[in-house]
Amino acid sequence: MDMEFVVGGARAWSQILAPYRTPRSSRSVFELLVTALPFVMLWAAMWAALSVGYWLCLLLALPTACFLMRLFMIQHDCGHGACFKRRATNDWVGRVLGVMTWTPYGFWLRAHALHHANAGNLERRGHGDIFTMTTDEYFAQTRFQRFVYRLYRNPLVMFGLIPTYLFVLHYRVPFGLMRAGWQPWLSVMGTNAAIAGVAALLVWLMGLGPFLLVQSPVVVLSASIAVWFFYVQHQYEDTLWAHEDDWSFHEAALKGSSHYELPPVLAWFTGYIGVHHVHHLCSRIPFYRLPEVLRDHPQLAALGRLTLLQSLRCATLALWDETGERLISFRELRPAREAAQSGTS
Repeated sequence: MDMEFVVGGARAWSQILAPYRTPRSSRSVFELLVTALPFVMLWAAMWAALSVGYWLCLLLALPTACFLMRLFMIQHDCGHGACFKRRATNDWVGRVLGVMTWTPYGFWLRAHALHHANAGNLERRGHGDIFTMTTDEYFAQTRFQRFVYRLYRNPLVMFGLIPTYLFVLHYRVPFGLMRAGWQPWLSVMGTNAAIAGVAALLVWLMGLGPFLLVQSPVVVLSASIAVWFFYVQHQYEDTLWAHEDDWSFHEAALKGSSHYELPPVLAWFTGYIGVHHVHHLCSRIPFYRLPEVLRDHPQLAALGRLTLLQSLRCATLALWDETGERLISFRELRPAREAAQSGTS
């Protein structure tokens, strides 16, 4: 089956993949336990390591952060109704995990639903995604506005400052949905209260200093890793953006979402979210069934494929070139504009 058929039959693929949408409750419980229990044990080990030296605590912070990120991925699946058959079970598990990941489940779910509904649509940017300008939009900005956008897209800001701000501060208030009724406020404030309660208990047990020494690196690392993976899933050179009239949900899912091919250990820790094109096409598929989809339909594996090494270049991509239909870096901006101008002259 050639790639043109895969893309052209994007809508048909939704029907082909429908049987994979059924979650296996026992498997979901197993995945939850083998993620949550090691996270708690590693967090406790970090606390114990403080008596040996902070260097050991920091060494343990990376695997602890990876398990926390996997809990976030399970929470993400709950939001799609993909972990358990009953919606209520998904929601309550998601809310509990939201306390552990510092992510208010109900509030995040609404923003994420908008992302899935509008990914790749140039007229509907800014909802739960990495904001991306077109080259024409960038040139239309003032010098100060260009500076702000360049700062926003700087890798040190994008993967350093923004992730910590997002999970520590941004999620403490329902930004973007502050006038959308009481539900976003209930989600955020309920999660805040639960986080405060858990933190108060831990501070009472171990003291404020040790709590901050353990929790801070875990939050910073897991947030940065999570944002990187979310970024790479749509911010790669051959992604797809289109205006409303030319935009198709199914095509945007298959061509605008990457297949981030990772080593098995990393794929496990990230809940196989690298199979993102399949996830966007059929978001109700449980994360542990995504590898099964690729085994049964290997023609999907080559679509939007990114290796770990190839993905590193994505960090510098920042602008959608509508003429070349690709994402480019600031360094490529002027040559791209000159090519566009020569093509119209």
